[in-house]
Amino acid sequence: MSTYTSLTYHLVFSTKYRNCWIDESFKEELYSYIGGIIRGEKGHLIAIGGIEDHIHLLACLSPTITVSDMLKRIKGNSSKWINDKKKTRQQFRWQAGYGAFTVSQSQIPIVTNYIKGQEVHHKKLTFKEEYLALLKRHQIEFAPEYLFEMEHHS
Repeated sequence: MSTYTSLTYHLVFSTKYRNCWIDESFKEELYSYIGGIIRGEKGHLIAIGGIEDHIHLLACLSPTITVSDMLKRIKGNSSKWINDKKKTRQQFRWQAGYGAFTVSQSQIPIVTNYIKGQEVHHKKLTFKEEYLALLKRHQIEFAPEYLFEMEHHS
């Protein structure tokens, strides 16, 4: 018998300390690059969007790679690409951690529209508020004090 899967995920992650580093001048190029990373791992990017401090992906992933390994590759390779191409004035980094939520086939159009509407959505809601709502909607337990990395100034 052959193996068949439908592994669709809504993936969310932010820039280090939620700094506004994803600029319009390279956002589309970054999105294409991330799509290439996913294709390179036998996956398929359905939708991508975000604003200057975070990104949302809707992707079908191969069963041969774990979600955590895929995110390591996406975040590691894309931050290297941004830094090698000198797309930001400072060293670009993604924040540790991510949100990964399974998506059924019937919900793909709804999640796609949600991701494509990020610019409008965030005129009313911060990333932090959005992320907390996603965790609660998916009934994921979390410790608030460990949810977001904070920049410390001495």
